[in-house]
Amino acid sequence: MKKLIALLLGATMALSLAACGGSSSGSSSSASAPAASSSAPAASSSAPAASSSAPAAEEPELVLVEDGKLTVATSPDFAPYEFYAIDENGDPHIAGFDMALAQYVADHMGLELVVVPMDFDGVLMSVQTKSVDLGMAGLSADPKREGIMDFSTIYYQGGQSFVTVKGNEDKFSTLESLNTAGLTVGAQTGSIQVDLAEEFSADTDIIQLPKVTEIIAELLAGKLDGAYIETAVAESYAKNYPELAIVQDVPYDTEGSAIGVVKDNPALLAAVNEAVQAALDDGSMAQFVAEANELAGGEIYEGLLEG
Repeated sequence: MKKLIALLLGATMALSLAACGGSSSGSSSSASAPAASSSAPAASSSAPAASSSAPAAEEPELVLVEDGKLTVATSPDFAPYEFYAIDENGDPHIAGFDMALAQYVADHMGLELVVVPMDFDGVLMSVQTKSVDLGMAGLSADPKREGIMDFSTIYYQGGQSFVTVKGNEDKFSTLESLNTAGLTVGAQTGSIQVDLAEEFSADTDIIQLPKVTEIIAELLAGKLDGAYIETAVAESYAKNYPELAIVQDVPYDTEGSAIGVVKDNPALLAAVNEAVQAALDDGSMAQFVAEANELAGGEIYEGLLEG
């Protein structure tokens, strides 16, 4: 028995010495490798936690001139886009399909609409200086304006026309005849119609006026031979002034109207585009245009109200 115990003790000591010798030998790095390897899964498992704790990308902040309100600049001399309709009491109220769409956009965003009337070039300046949120005045998405504002998707496809008074139609029987030296041609200040005048009537005397109403008045008074006016607007004026004649469709590459949105406000642009698309999809925009055209055929006041 003692001999068996002695043999067992000897074997145990031999195994113990063998184990100690392995840990101190040159292969110690391989012995420690399992420990390093076993810690690797822990490091790997911590990676997802680090990833999940990374801050999510923040949504762009909606910035408005005034909290809770959508401030829109417009030029109310541009029926059927925007104008003052006279009610049964003789009181003017701002109307037009741009204004109906402005209300739709504000409602869609859950905001109160604030409309600020001004001259057309003032609309461009106000959007550029961010003193308003949007500009809605029959704006064409002219690439020349992309430096001062962003544009919504197109909400209305329009056209461009050359207008004169009846009796002068024969003078403008072709597009080339619009460039006859000695003619006096009108266009609204700051508008793409100025560009059209410079393109198609470069040899004429081009007169820029702030309001379309002033252009119409000059035409009727014989002070202008013709003028470049957006087609829907020209048609609206022709209903109220039978002396006017639309004689030429004028080519323009960027057809259609868009909302001018202040730059560097992606949340606002996205919200406006969403509302515009909704108005197109549900038929509201077509209804706004029809109602504005009918209203513009009645008693209206086009231009800024005094006081």
